[in-house]
Amino acid sequence: MTTPTRRERVRPAELLGLSAVFGLFTGLIVLLATREINLAGIFLCIAFIVGVVILAMLALAAKPNDAELHEIRDENGRVKGLLENDDFDERPRGH
Repeated sequence: MTTPTRRERVRPAELLGLSAVFGLFTGLIVLLATREINLAGIFLCIAFIVGVVILAMLALAAKPNDAELHEIRDENGRVKGLLENDDFDERPRGH
């Protein structure tokens, strides 16, 4: 097993940081528009949570590159971790 690269280790922090920027921007806009700190804090938290959820969904939907595909597949080309029969044969299984 290989150790993760620096980019792979910092990736979650990047997503949280980007969500924090979304939240701060939204909170600042609400604060400047309404002059109410409580309302700005509420919108900041909501925007942060929505940003985390959306970025996480986009990260999950991203197609893995060749290196990632090599890591998740075994020597037979099957996905690791799935419950499969080790003596796989091409014969159909009927009742």
